[in-house]
Amino acid sequence: MSARNACEHAERVGAYVLQALSPSELRSIEAHLASCAHCRRELESLRPVVAALAWWPTDVLRPAASLQERLAHRIAQDSGEPAGLPGKHRWAEPQWEDVAPGISCKVLASDFDKQLVSMLVRLAPGGEYPPHTHAGVEELHLLEGELWIDERKLYPGDYNRADPGTDDKRVWSETGCTCVLVTSTQDRLT
Repeated sequence: MSARNACEHAERVGAYVLQALSPSELRSIEAHLASCAHCRRELESLRPVVAALAWWPTDVLRPAASLQERLAHRIAQDSGEPAGLPGKHRWAEPQWEDVAPGISCKVLASDFDKQLVSMLVRLAPGGEYPPHTHAGVEELHLLEGELWIDERKLYPGDYNRADPGTDDKRVWSETGCTCVLVTSTQDRLT
């Protein structure tokens, strides 16, 4: 741990900004970033560096395939592990996670700069989301089932927008439902 970043997860932040983490590591570091100011500062200091690299010619950044293969075999000899050649980064389908009784989420994207998260949310029949105050604009598109937001009942295809500072006192589904939700990571439960 360096004096600059007093968190043991700082090295994973570097791998995160380079998009070099597995899907499970990605979910873990994103959750950590949401709660660690040290690592968020580290992320912000690394982003401009990585962005600058995008303008470099690819032949400078990416060694020839023959060199990659030679390096992989050399590392395998030294480590005794099988040679692993870098593969293409593939998007992995996020997994549903139970976040509270009757509530499951599948995080699609997070933008820590804008404090936004995009996700699929599932409420089980009779499931209820806690009352909350919106820190930013919240957009919800109901995909299936029925959803009550206070006194308004939504049906599949309906859209709901909530402005910053507004409250949802009761959000629940009698039938169960699935929606796309884009919201602030800073909403307050009330």
